[in-house]
Amino acid sequence: MTLKIRIDDSAPPYEQVRAQISEQARGGVLPVGYRLPTVRGLAESLGLAVNTVAKAYRALETDGVIETRGRNGTFVAAAGSAAQREASAAAQAYADRARRLGLAEAEALSAVRDALRATYGR
Repeated sequence: MTLKIRIDDSAPPYEQVRAQISEQARGGVLPVGYRLPTVRGLAESLGLAVNTVAKAYRALETDGVIETRGRNGTFVAAAGSAAQREASAAAQAYADRARRLGLAEAEALSAVRDALRATYGR
């Protein structure tokens, strides 16, 4: 596993850790079942505070990307389909809400595009 934290990046370090692990897990670079370093170990190797890495791990666990097995460690979870199901549910909830607000389909889609550009930096 290779992570690079850029201090001059606008994203906070915990978000950089979360995004990179998530991308590597979903892209297959980190296979399902791969044991991640301990929070303390990863923090030390990246030169970050333990709480920063712990926050990233908590977010990844909430997203279903990783799972903690107590004292056995933290592993990449089989999350591809779970993540897609959650994204589909969120999209459906957004579509329902946009319709209740009286937005036309084009207006709702435009709002989503704007949000994606802001989030993904495009």
